[in-house]
Amino acid sequence: MERKVKPVKVADLTLDGKRIYIQSMLNIEAHKTAESVAQAKELEAAGCEIIRAAVPDLDAVPLITALKENVSIPVVADIHFDYRIALACAEVGVDKIRINPGNIGGEEKVRAVVAACKQRGIPIRIGVNGGSLEKELLAKYGSPTAEALVESAMGHVKILEHCDFDDIVISIKSSNVPTMINAYRLLAEQCSYPLHLGVTEAGTERMGLIKSAMGIGSLLIDGIGETIRVSLTDTPVKEIYAAKDILKACGKRGGVRIVSCPTCGRTQIDLIGLANKVEQALKGVEKDITVAVMGCVVNGIGEAGEADIGIAGGKGSAVLFAHGKQLRRVSEEEALGALLAEIDKL
Repeated sequence: MERKVKPVKVADLTLDGKRIYIQSMLNIEAHKTAESVAQAKELEAAGCEIIRAAVPDLDAVPLITALKENVSIPVVADIHFDYRIALACAEVGVDKIRINPGNIGGEEKVRAVVAACKQRGIPIRIGVNGGSLEKELLAKYGSPTAEALVESAMGHVKILEHCDFDDIVISIKSSNVPTMINAYRLLAEQCSYPLHLGVTEAGTERMGLIKSAMGIGSLLIDGIGETIRVSLTDTPVKEIYAAKDILKACGKRGGVRIVSCPTCGRTQIDLIGLANKVEQALKGVEKDITVAVMGCVVNGIGEAGEADIGIAGGKGSAVLFAHGKQLRRVSEEEALGALLAEIDKL
């Protein structure tokens, strides 16, 4: 699917679909500035490209200033209900504001926020969530359906467009994966604004990653989505690694791709242990390569013939190979070191 996207700038990043940007959100209480800054630095080091922080009241606005002074990635202020917080965040140089124009307090207050954002080139992200849908839409549709989410989002869009503002990014998140997928597909047909993808309240690390991979991955393969967040009930850094893996699996990012077999009765080395060690050792490697870790020579080299480098197990030994051709045999104890040494040469 080729979707024409209206480019929207967030600081020095351009949301236009040419690169899918990874986001996360601080999960430390907003008034704990030092701890929040430390977490933001950790997220940036892990590969986060846009960082969002909740700003629940005016006393929390200094957090935005502190973040801007300590990280180089764009900072987004997450604001609900009080338009004065949005104005204060704009004043201190936030890079994007996340609000729902429909609950910010009437047209006059929306226009005040829009004026502040237009003056400083700050885009607005409209965030619609299945758990906080307008009562009239719930009554109309009976539940937070995909159609209800899209109607809510487009209603908020019209408010901003009526104020002659179109630096808009939209998210319409649901904890139900099919609903989330269908909602974004419907929305993609109705507007050209950049879309921020996510399955909200996805759960703890294991199930949250599965649901996010299904929802975000399906849409990315459809050509839908300009930024993503993997929402996990866990440390936010894990969201970054999960997002990277989803992007790689969808072919939207380079980096190391590991292929490994599930093992069978022919396997005579500790392939599971070896595969885990290889994955951990290559976690920070940014080379755009495919690395294979296979259980036996019988099928391993052939099945992973497209790999740039790989290793296939034998009886107490392993064979190094590259692009389907055998390089040399090493002992099981030498396997990890030998594979990593070959990767260093690439």
